[in-house]
Amino acid sequence: MRLLNVQTRRLEWFNSSSDVTYAILSHVWDREEILYEDIIRDDSASMQKKHGFAKFANACKLAARQGHQYLWNDTCCIDKSSSAELSEAINSMFRYYEDSLVCFAYLEDVLGPSLDSFPKSKWFTRSWTLQETVAPTRVEFYDRDWNYLGSKEHLAPTIASITLIDEDVLLQSARGTDALNDKSIAKRMSWAANRQATREEDVAYSLLGIFDVSMPLLYGEGIIKAFNRLQIEIMKDSPDMSILAWTRESTTNQSGVLAVHPGDFRGAANVIPIPRLQEPFAVTNNVIGTPVA
Repeated sequence: MRLLNVQTRRLEWFNSSSDVTYAILSHVWDREEILYEDIIRDDSASMQKKHGFAKFANACKLAARQGHQYLWNDTCCIDKSSSAELSEAINSMFRYYEDSLVCFAYLEDVLGPSLDSFPKSKWFTRSWTLQETVAPTRVEFYDRDWNYLGSKEHLAPTIASITLIDEDVLLQSARGTDALNDKSIAKRMSWAANRQATREEDVAYSLLGIFDVSMPLLYGEGIIKAFNRLQIEIMKDSPDMSILAWTRESTTNQSGVLAVHPGDFRGAANVIPIPRLQEPFAVTNNVIGTPVA
């Protein structure tokens, strides 16, 4: 993985996220972000003219102030011109956030110190920020002017109310539990039901870490195929039949045993894991089967 040295503002390569300590940024992409190409060109004058420079610079300053030498930022630490690197990064992203010492959640549309606008932040509506909420042990929330709003632990009841993510899942890393994997597949899908992504396939790809699965990225395949592949990968490893506990809400004419969008699980927030079968689902050539006694 690449990390940004917050002192030199240069990128450095590490073989694993467990080989180094770092802070990580969570945010909603905006216009004119500081990209990988900007860092490589090392043109400070051009970078400072971009709208996203202030966010980039303030994240670096905050990391340095807390004693962190490195920062991971998805805008500039991934060479998105390389499909192989992008695929590896997305499949590893949950772990990147999980291994970070602290995650800075920057809410550009919130102006503190009041938390009145906190629940309305766009940050809570994006597909990628679901795993960025769950994975890190420590998340610190900052408003538009980088004023500290509180930590995930401190704000857990509020965040749970906004996102419908169970509070024990939000606090699992701090408590040393594995509450995430104790939740049903259907419940976890329901957390993503109202979230959106700029690229439709990312609605599915952003859930890879939530279910601890990996798969190739095929941008252009569309959300239905991407979400179908995601569910098949989940079913290969999990015998939890709650993955079938969905109700078609989308307007598509698609039919079949699998849902076509996380929105189909909108009503599944209270679904518990279906009693396990002796063996996981069998998936062969996209045909789904279950063991027969």
